Amino acid sequence: MLQMKFSYKILAGAFAAAALVAGARNNNIIEEVAWVIGDEPLYKSEIEQTYQDMLADRIEIQGDPYCVVPEQIAIERLFLHQADVDTVEVAESMVMAQVDQQLNFLINQLGSREKVEQYFRKPFSEIRDYYATNMRNRGRISQVRNNLTKDLKVTPSDVRRYFSSLPEDSVPFIPLQVETQIITLNPLIPRQEIDDIKARLRGFADRVNRGESDFSTLAILYSEAPEGMRGGELGFMGRGQLVPEYAAVAFNLNDPKKVSKIVETEYGYHIIQLIEKRGDRINTRHILLRPKVSEKDLSAALERLDSVRNDILVNKKITFDDAARYISQDKDTRYSKGVMVNNETGTTRFEMSQLPQEVARAVASLQPGEISAPFIMRSKTDREIVAMVRLTARIDAHRANLAEDFQTIKNMYENARKQEIIDEWLERKIKDTYVRIEDGWRGCEFKHEGWLKAK
Repeated sequence: MLQMKFSYKILAGAFAAAALVAGARNNNIIEEVAWVIGDEPLYKSEIEQTYQDMLADRIEIQGDPYCVVPEQIAIERLFLHQADVDTVEVAESMVMAQVDQQLNFLINQLGSREKVEQYFRKPFSEIRDYYATNMRNRGRISQVRNNLTKDLKVTPSDVRRYFSSLPEDSVPFIPLQVETQIITLNPLIPRQEIDDIKARLRGFADRVNRGESDFSTLAILYSEAPEGMRGGELGFMGRGQLVPEYAAVAFNLNDPKKVSKIVETEYGYHIIQLIEKRGDRINTRHILLRPKVSEKDLSAALERLDSVRNDILVNKKITFDDAARYISQDKDTRYSKGVMVNNETGTTRFEMSQLPQEVARAVASLQPGEISAPFIMRSKTDREIVAMVRLTARIDAHRANLAEDFQTIKNMYENARKQEIIDEWLERKIKDTYVRIEDGWRGCEFKHEGWLKAK
């Protein structure tokens, strides 16, 4: 919850490390060479492990897995060979940040490092090495793919020709979308409530510093952070993965036996304990307490926002755009007239399921130009706030067309052209690379031509 840029797609799926499980549980697999790519053998055991990995990721395999999986591994090796030729590298700090992110997730799911080791039947260091290699390879492959398509230029006429050539059943169906603006206010929190929280945190810190209590036990009992149940431990993170106020204090800690001063962030108030530093990454525990908003203060904030709505609609003293700029406390939208941006698409259009639930409910009954009554919602930091929204536009569900959905169609065309460029490169690469597929692995309909060569 302290992470700034954690788009929580679990990097390789919930338990992508199933390859390790397969390796641990299938020691009886005879090492049989299935393919040779360049001068590198591809063993049956590697194919089995990758197959188990894909099953764990819930990746749908179209066709015989003993044809699909080795071809996919071979393609990855061609990309990695090109990465070697082009001396493509990825920042090790980024790799380790991704590894720590995945390992922290596993620890959170299974309960502890020891349970992760038990599950995978591997020492933690080996699990870390597996992930590091995996993430490093993925990063290098991604860069090679990007390099192959970086010079692609798309013109409006290209998009129009592409759209006109699409069969009718390939034209995408666009669900109902809306564009909306938002104004939010944070209810006033009494000074006494903040003082009481700080007093509690100082009490916890004093008990730990005097050796009377264990920090992790207090976190389990009292912290309001999701990681409280595992003793408040966040796992290894880089400075950029933590909110600035937390990072500034955490990275200045040096004594694991001492507790930090009280830190205020957008999530609430924290005390922090250092566990370990490792280069530019740090592992800490924290206890989070959030100030409680009273019904009285929520009602007062709703009344204030209702007064603003009245000044917009009835008294005409201010526009919604200006109210968003000067009154709203939503830091993501106040400087853009309250316009909400869809982080998934980079546009201002949202499907209803992509909006916060409270916003979607408020927007559902509005016509374009109308402003909702103020309502209570939970912020990204899990605080109660009040908000009102203005529906800017409603785009009914429809088959895509150039007038309304140019960007969507352009994205489709770009993706199709990029895949064509990569497929053409792969065909040349396969042709120029020594590949031998052993008997028993040759009777396949491969996605790409040229793998089967005369012996």
